[in-house]
Amino acid sequence: MRVSGHSIIFISLFILSVYIHRVQARPFVLVLSNDDFNGGFGDNGADESSDFDEFGESEPKSEEELDPGSWRPIFEPNDSAVHASASPQYYSGLHKILSAASEGNTTLMEEAVSEIDSSASSGDPHAQSVMGFVYGIGMMRETSRSKSILHHHFASEGGNMQSKMALAFRYLRQNMHDKAVELYAELAETAVNSFLISKDSPMVEPIRIHIGTEENKDALRKSRGEEDEDFQILEYQAEKGNSAAMHKIGLFYYFGLRGLRRDHAKALYWFSKAVEKGEPMSMELLGEIYARGAGVERNYDKARECLTLAVKQGLYSAFNGLGYLYVKGYGVDTRNYTKAREYFEMAANNEDPSGHYNLGVLYLKGIGVKKDVRRATKYFFVAANAGQPKAFYQLAKMFHTGFGLTKNLEMATTFYKLVAERGPWSSLSRWALEAYLKGDVGKAFILYLRMSELGYEVAQSNAAWILDKYGERSMCMGVSGFCTDKERHDRAHSLWWRASEQGNEHAALLIGDAYYYGRGTERDFVRAAEAYMYAKSQSNAQAMFNLGYMHEHGEGLPFDLHLAKRYYDQALQSDAAAKLPVTLALASVWVRRNYADTALVQVLDSLPEVYRKVEEWVENVVLEEGNATILTLFLCLMTVLYLRGRQRRQVVLDPVGADVAQPLAGPVAFPQ
Repeated sequence: MRVSGHSIIFISLFILSVYIHRVQARPFVLVLSNDDFNGGFGDNGADESSDFDEFGESEPKSEEELDPGSWRPIFEPNDSAVHASASPQYYSGLHKILSAASEGNTTLMEEAVSEIDSSASSGDPHAQSVMGFVYGIGMMRETSRSKSILHHHFASEGGNMQSKMALAFRYLRQNMHDKAVELYAELAETAVNSFLISKDSPMVEPIRIHIGTEENKDALRKSRGEEDEDFQILEYQAEKGNSAAMHKIGLFYYFGLRGLRRDHAKALYWFSKAVEKGEPMSMELLGEIYARGAGVERNYDKARECLTLAVKQGLYSAFNGLGYLYVKGYGVDTRNYTKAREYFEMAANNEDPSGHYNLGVLYLKGIGVKKDVRRATKYFFVAANAGQPKAFYQLAKMFHTGFGLTKNLEMATTFYKLVAERGPWSSLSRWALEAYLKGDVGKAFILYLRMSELGYEVAQSNAAWILDKYGERSMCMGVSGFCTDKERHDRAHSLWWRASEQGNEHAALLIGDAYYYGRGTERDFVRAAEAYMYAKSQSNAQAMFNLGYMHEHGEGLPFDLHLAKRYYDQALQSDAAAKLPVTLALASVWVRRNYADTALVQVLDSLPEVYRKVEEWVENVVLEEGNATILTLFLCLMTVLYLRGRQRRQVVLDPVGADVAQPLAGPVAFPQ
């Protein structure tokens, strides 16, 4: 049995325990202090007309306009507009790269990279972007950080948004916030322009395909779209007239959730059917569809009618839509800012984040109310803490310009990045997941690698896990063919480390384990301790436990039982599930402190080696298929014989033949 981190094994007087720390997402909470407010509230561009275009003033921009050189024509050719901004040679080379990754064809990959390189040399910015990716990972070309940056720079100048994401992330990692913030600001604005509805952006949240070292089977099962059994059951219920099921299916199609492609026509169909049944949430979304003209002709009268019905059904979030109509004067007799504010307040009073955001915009711009930037900022913070992406965008602009908030480029960069990652390039995540679910690990891997370069933590984690899990089957390609073991290890290490820098505590833990156990690299207790220390700084209980163990044994850290106890105590304080291993570890510390240089301590020190030998015996002997079967049958037979013998000892048969069981209260008297 192999465990993550360290385990303490006690035989006879102690028991075997394995502590597995489960990574949980920690809530991201924003706290506003008086120091954050800026006394000067001059207008530094906060009044762009797009701030209140919740439903959009004009037809939404195409993917080609928002993300020139998009990879969408490869994956969704029927949904893509004519891609005149990119050369046919670029798309031909890109298609070959993906095919080569899927097939594991190194000859085709070399041909594809050469074709892309030729296109890049002729000045195609999108081909230059791909070459930046190629040099960055060292695929069919020697790894070159300078060439990667140079290609991304020219691609960025040529309008390639994915290269801007890659450069922004590089600057962020180097704490060059003055450069990163400018790129992320432009990217975030593009992302906001791609939002389909007022509640949230259309981005499909990246799926983490693993939990720790194991595949995330539950999340993957729920991402199979129309092939998912749960979806088929839901669809059956909807066809039988279940209004809640109708709404859910409409929602899946409208947002493109659960592995489904976004389909406004199907969303409209199911929302309309649900509305006929009186389903209020579908009324709200149907009103929004008519207001935006998403898949239907724009009709503000129908929008107002649907939203009003939703409000009457007690759906407070629908007040936002009505408030918007009164702000713009759409579908109503005239603009009425007072009424709009009242509607937004009703939504906010019922803890709707968009209500807080909309009130923030009113007070920021002074629409129907006295301009109050401080109050607007507080509304934006409430909305941001509830996950409203446009609120993050507003706060990012305020931190960036110093308008209303003290100028803070680091905070601005962080918030812009959160919004930018919801841009149209996030579709790479959906295509990677689709490939993985189809068993095309090579294609999934290269897509996650591309997203990793753009700064997506989940993609970095997924790509690293694929390398560790699938090894040669990951179709990882290096400078001159398939990756060597060292190249795979180096890539995985780099990806895990980037993920850990962005808050993935499990990633730092895995790096520490790799150095501690010598997995893919030479054992290095000092570097293992450094990685565990980084994970510990993210409040990882397993890392705290490991640091305690290393202090207890003097591995990579000074032998110090006092510090060992402190780390063990911290692990228990951080995670109550650590109680058993921490208790055993503290017992071990007590033994070492009170019985130093005795045979008992020598026994404790020998246990890891005993455990290793037992583990090898179990893996090589017991778990061998034939031996495991024989052993199982033997144990079953012994169990049956034991139970039969116990029954004979405790049961006395009635001498007349009655099948009566009597408890043994004393010696048995036989008839004379």
